[in-house]
Amino acid sequence: MNPLVTFVKKVPLIEQIAIGLVIGIMLAVFVPSAVPFVSIFGDLFVSALKGVAPVLVFILVMNAMTQRKSDGDTNMKPIVTLYVLGTFAASLVGVTLSFLFPVTLQLSIGNSEINPPSGIAQVLHTLIMNVVDNPVNALLRANYIGILAWAVIIGLAMHSVAKEETKKVFDDLSKGITIVVSWVIRFAPLGIMGLVTQSISASGLSALLSYLKLLGVLIASYALVALVMNPIIVFAKIHRNPYPLVFATIRESGIYAFFTRSSAANIPVNLSLCKRLGLNPDTYTISIPLGATINMAGASITISVLALAAANTLGIQVDLLTALLLCLISTVGACGASGVAGGSLLLIPVACASFGISNDLAMQVVGVGFIISVLEDACETALNSSSDVLFTATAEFAERAKRGELKAGDLVPSKD
Repeated sequence: MNPLVTFVKKVPLIEQIAIGLVIGIMLAVFVPSAVPFVSIFGDLFVSALKGVAPVLVFILVMNAMTQRKSDGDTNMKPIVTLYVLGTFAASLVGVTLSFLFPVTLQLSIGNSEINPPSGIAQVLHTLIMNVVDNPVNALLRANYIGILAWAVIIGLAMHSVAKEETKKVFDDLSKGITIVVSWVIRFAPLGIMGLVTQSISASGLSALLSYLKLLGVLIASYALVALVMNPIIVFAKIHRNPYPLVFATIRESGIYAFFTRSSAANIPVNLSLCKRLGLNPDTYTISIPLGATINMAGASITISVLALAAANTLGIQVDLLTALLLCLISTVGACGASGVAGGSLLLIPVACASFGISNDLAMQVVGVGFIISVLEDACETALNSSSDVLFTATAEFAERAKRGELKAGDLVPSKD
């Protein structure tokens, strides 16, 4: 085992993931009989991340609130502002590309058993009720809004009554769960190998050929937001070249999220990246799980593009004011999207309702979304999750820039 241990210690994790990716593709193409066995690694990796993430968020946030200094500044307001701005800007990009390259669909998919939200009011009601969810139930269901709320409340209460010895226990517990997460992440190369093998074997390219134009508009929108719109927002805040930070978040957060297809499962990865960027843990332990719930730029693109595709298919004329309303609906709806694979697709009927499209037809559009979800949802989640770190870092770096303390090296994360 010594050569293997030496390899794991010396080779950067991102390179190990690249090796696992190549092996996974080769196995799916040349050794299909191995797929059922190799895919177990992918399922185990994602399940482990999803299992540890709720406990991690609860303990880290509660510890951050318990240890918080009275004059501490978690800098949350600018981060939330960036989350909302980024999500709205993404919906504008999706709507613009849909107008430039209109897409129509073949709505011939059968009725679905899925029950989507009936409107924005229901989305908002669900969000509010999640805040007051039973804390044990919130942990069991990975309800991050509820987890955050109870962790903050309990942490603030402990901050006012806990002795230094008790605070040390919380701090040690936080360090312990962080070590557990690092162990899970170390298995990422095997997990990615299993996930990519499973995806290629299950879908290949045949199921996507009839929806290439729709996929093209969606993926182009994701790319424009990640490589153009987000860098513009970052530059406007920090007045530095944004691309070192942008590429770092895509490389070290987006790649994980692409294969896990879950913003919630990617929370431990993002927390680790924020630590290596030297960010304030009192801030990122709250902003990252919050971003996994409400910072859904990719989801807003998916909702707006597919809703406009349905309108084009039915011959509905969409004017600029209606398009702007769609952007607002997509932004609010995306904030209520689940942080799991395919979570944004269930919000499409909400946007379709703004065009007067019936729920039956809207559910057929949801069916189209699930057909292309192998690639679409992977790209969407990569954008969502990488933006969580990007905007968290941007808010803090903007403050450093104002004080003249921001250095070029700050925009690049330290090594593992």
